[in-house]
Amino acid sequence: MQTALVTGITGQDGGYLAERMIADGWAVHGLVRAGEDLADVQRRSPEAVLHGGELTDDDALARVLAESDADEVYHLAGISSVALSWKEPVLTADVNALGTARLLELTWQHQERRGRPVHFLQASSAEIFGSAAAAPQDEQTPVRPTSPYGAAKAFAHHLVGVYRERGMFAVSLLLYNHESDRRPESFVTRKITQAAARIALGLQDELVLGNLDVRRDWGWAPDYVDAMMRALRHTHPDDYVIATGRAHSVADFVAAAFTRAGVPDWRSHVRVDEEFFRPADAGLQVGNPGKAQRELGWTPRVPFEELVGRMVDADLAQLRVRRAPDPS
Repeated sequence: MQTALVTGITGQDGGYLAERMIADGWAVHGLVRAGEDLADVQRRSPEAVLHGGELTDDDALARVLAESDADEVYHLAGISSVALSWKEPVLTADVNALGTARLLELTWQHQERRGRPVHFLQASSAEIFGSAAAAPQDEQTPVRPTSPYGAAKAFAHHLVGVYRERGMFAVSLLLYNHESDRRPESFVTRKITQAAARIALGLQDELVLGNLDVRRDWGWAPDYVDAMMRALRHTHPDDYVIATGRAHSVADFVAAAFTRAGVPDWRSHVRVDEEFFRPADAGLQVGNPGKAQRELGWTPRVPFEELVGRMVDADLAQLRVRRAPDPS
């Protein structure tokens, strides 16, 4: 049986990936931090073997690699909030940049000891492009991040290329925004869909947001997990932009969410507050997935309005369950 190690297994992407790989007959090991809520991953993927450890702890990472003896390493863990990276830039660098450096080097050493290849995937981000001069962006777009998060991801992305030149099967996926109802409430997309559901049910009156004009390329998370698996099992390692190729504004996301929830006039419920504006927002982020489509046979399947709708439907269902009277 082949084995995969997934860092960030408790997150949105890690959860979908673990379920998919277990269904395909793989043994899955996951790296989890102390104090993380393990309920969802234990419920959805009870077969997964969980190991405690931090990306800042070399000894723990080496132990997990040895215990899992993974054939594939999917590195999805790290600080995922651009806003938090402005408050904690040093921590972001230590976890997202140096954490990747530690895991890459320890994976290389583990590969040398076991005498057979270990395939490594880094979940990179469109944030490394920052304020790109042109859109859509592709694998040749200059890297010019505009946030501590983007800078840390840029370091990790370049380091994957260094280890690839060293001889490792190392892949970096430049992931654009991808969502699902498993997104944490701290993400603006989930904040929007939850608010739309609550307003539709009369549980909330107002949604407060930052810049409604920011445009992003949003896709469906399970589609992006499929791209990860395709990239790591391709004939050769490379970098790939994973995106839909279409950009929508935050206002578009709000409109789609409120429409699905059955609230016709979203503007009367939304207030803009500059407190939620970022110090430096990246420019137009929209990716060109042409290379992934040609080489990996990958294409996004769930369109924008449908992914927003699925998130709203899940939030409505969850709220209705909470409101339902106790049969006892």
